[in-house]
Amino acid sequence: MSRKEVVSGDNIPKSHLPFSPGIISGDYLFVSGQASVDDSGAIVNDTFEGECRRSFENLKRIVEAAGASLDDAVQVRNYVGKQEYLPEFNAIYREYFKAPFPARTTLIGCLGDLLKFEVDVVIYVGK
Repeated sequence: MSRKEVVSGDNIPKSHLPFSPGIISGDYLFVSGQASVDDSGAIVNDTFEGECRRSFENLKRIVEAAGASLDDAVQVRNYVGKQEYLPEFNAIYREYFKAPFPARTTLIGCLGDLLKFEVDVVIYVGK
């Protein structure tokens, strides 16, 4: 039996890059960084809010394809393009994650000019 199971499904955004959208290993699902992309994996440039919401929705689709929900998140890593986006990010974040909040890391200014936001997550999928 493989120690890694790739999350797949028709509702998951595709990518031409060499990574799996999500990997289940043991009791955990590890979701690759999700950005503002459409179903073909093409980047969709938008306002910060638009990119942030699209990224979270893409993340949610992968998590749900694995039979879990964002309520099962144990760790979330966020990559925010600019410091001035932080208040808006925190407000949107609270729409997707509720108390008790998962462990969280937020890095600012690390995305260059290509993206305004990206997120990855670790989800508990054990019984």
